[in-house]
Amino acid sequence: MSYQSYRTGPYETRVMRGIIQEELQPLSYLKTAKECAQVFYNIFQWNIMVLEKKGKIYGVSNDWDLAIWLNNERDGPTSLFRTGTKPYMAHEQQSINWEGPHRYRHDMESMFYVMLLFVCLYSQPNEKVPHLKENDYEYEEWHRRDDQFLCDKKSSVVTTALFTLPATPFFVGFFMWLTELQGRLRRGFFHLGDFTVEAAKQEASQPDKLPPFDLETLGGYFSHEQIAMILHIFNNEQLTTHGLEWQKILEALSQ
Repeated sequence: MSYQSYRTGPYETRVMRGIIQEELQPLSYLKTAKECAQVFYNIFQWNIMVLEKKGKIYGVSNDWDLAIWLNNERDGPTSLFRTGTKPYMAHEQQSINWEGPHRYRHDMESMFYVMLLFVCLYSQPNEKVPHLKENDYEYEEWHRRDDQFLCDKKSSVVTTALFTLPATPFFVGFFMWLTELQGRLRRGFFHLGDFTVEAAKQEASQPDKLPPFDLETLGGYFSHEQIAMILHIFNNEQLTTHGLEWQKILEALSQ
């Protein structure tokens, strides 16, 4: 199959595959805020489903068509089209001037918006907050507005020093998570701005001596390790870390 992109011209050929797997449940299946936290800790991107196995809750991601190994990015699949669901896409990807590339931090920023809208617009996992008016909650309109509006709003959210979180009572435990994630995004984009200015100054005179900066993780402020350190604790309780590799990483970072 091939498609026409409304921004970038012809869309590359894609392959559709089917997967047979264990029955998964939507997020509305969850009963407690801690179960929701466990799922978000497991999965740092959208298309989140839930698997209950032997009394334990697991977060599962189904959308792997553009997945790549982080240490081998150039050999992974690509897309000429910026894929995503508008309310949850990284704000840079919704700018009219964005030309790529897709970076690791874009997926992490997307996860931040998934949590943000979930805890602000739902009174519990299976019940949306009832509204007297459509604009009672500032994030409600994110589902209806265009890319430029969302780019501007999200840019303000991730760069403001006055971040507020109108979480519903059921999800109040997410306050610490989201404020810490927003703080890391804010500091990361602040340092990205400094790097951009400094790089522009040196490019003409000393292009081989540009200051080091990890664009994938906003200079390390929004790395997988840093996010895992935030998300593995919820309401002062340690969540289950699946996988020996990440258990070792968390142990090392905690020392």
